[in-house]
Amino acid sequence: MLIAPEEYPRRVKPTEKAQRIRDLTRRHNEWFKESIPLIASENFVSPVAKEVMNSDLHNRYAEGRPGKRYYQGNIYVDDIESACENLAREVFKCRFADVRPVSGTVANMAVLMALTKPGDKITAVSLSDGGHLSHAKMGALGLRGLRAHNYPFDQKGMNIDPEGAIRLLREVKPKVALFGQSVYLFPTPLEELRSTLDDLGCTVWYDAAHVLGLIAGNRFQNPFVEGVDVVSGSTHKTLPGPQHGILLSDLTKEDLELSLRKGVFPGVTSNHHLHSVAALAITLAEAKEFGEAYADQTIRNAKALAQALFERGLDVLCEPKGFTESHTLVVDVEEHRGGAAVAKALEGANIIVNKNLLPWDTDPVHPSGIRIGSQEVTRLGMKEKDMASIAGSIARIVMDGDAPAAVLPEVKEFKKEFTKSHYCFFEGAEAYDYPSCDVNM
Repeated sequence: MLIAPEEYPRRVKPTEKAQRIRDLTRRHNEWFKESIPLIASENFVSPVAKEVMNSDLHNRYAEGRPGKRYYQGNIYVDDIESACENLAREVFKCRFADVRPVSGTVANMAVLMALTKPGDKITAVSLSDGGHLSHAKMGALGLRGLRAHNYPFDQKGMNIDPEGAIRLLREVKPKVALFGQSVYLFPTPLEELRSTLDDLGCTVWYDAAHVLGLIAGNRFQNPFVEGVDVVSGSTHKTLPGPQHGILLSDLTKEDLELSLRKGVFPGVTSNHHLHSVAALAITLAEAKEFGEAYADQTIRNAKALAQALFERGLDVLCEPKGFTESHTLVVDVEEHRGGAAVAKALEGANIIVNKNLLPWDTDPVHPSGIRIGSQEVTRLGMKEKDMASIAGSIARIVMDGDAPAAVLPEVKEFKKEFTKSHYCFFEGAEAYDYPSCDVNM
């Protein structure tokens, strides 16, 4: 017997556990609306990117390349992915892009799959010097069975030591020379290393996850101009897109394109999160329009925040070099109970940073530093003068010993003026909109 339309059950109340998840998600959203987000590896997508992420693309599957899929139903997906790759080539001024990696680490795994075999030698920055987990033996390099060698590091300058790196490269003769960091204050000295790398004939790989948006905005450095063969990255840090990954190349080496394509699929991906590809395409289109202004303000804000913290007595690293040339700054808080305790205390005042290893640390659980990024607060419309307010709130807790609860009202009041999206197509749209299917349940 057919059920009459008016009798069909259109709504079913979520179970208690499901409703709890909805409530927790809303509480998280409201918390960040009242918080100062300073994690150097985070950002938020624009309203248009959010719209395409919340589409039927989220439900679909694609394997392979546009026009050569293993699934039907990809007529529009093919056009979206092709447009995304074209935009990536335009923004980064290169001849090759693959937008299928689903994260920065997966992009790195694809490069390793494409360029190395177990037992090969690779050079990289160590974890304690700011290298990424996927650059370490305990991460993707170990998974691939590579022999990793770490560059000598200038602790005062927070960068690779060029002379030491040249000696290491000549001694090791790596198959791949990997550069890039998750604590990335200054451009890699690629120009100083270039003749050595050319002589060795190794493949030069640059993990631009943290600085991808700065590169898109013609800031920081241009890896391809400086001799890099392959660039990998995540797409949600200084490039304010979805959580996804990307590979780029100017294809200076023979057969590199085929190797990279195979490294991505079938190497380390199957379906590649089509809603994120669409959101990445929107992000790249916005980077073409707003990328230079956004990158410039991001760096200005990082420098201003570093200076303001330094003036309030905090030990911000690299003061003689101007603290930073990126979105990131690092503070040694060992004498203030260490990075873990300081990060936890700041969180109690809705100031969100992370503890971070410094080059002289040995304990990743209790490091002496905190890492701070300016890219998300810049996206929210903050300028240099606002960095002084943030520094003041941080100093109250770290330097003056004020209780986080006493600083929290000050932070909430300050954040009320900064809840909207900037450097995007819908300038001034609410950044913390939460799509709801609430129907009085």
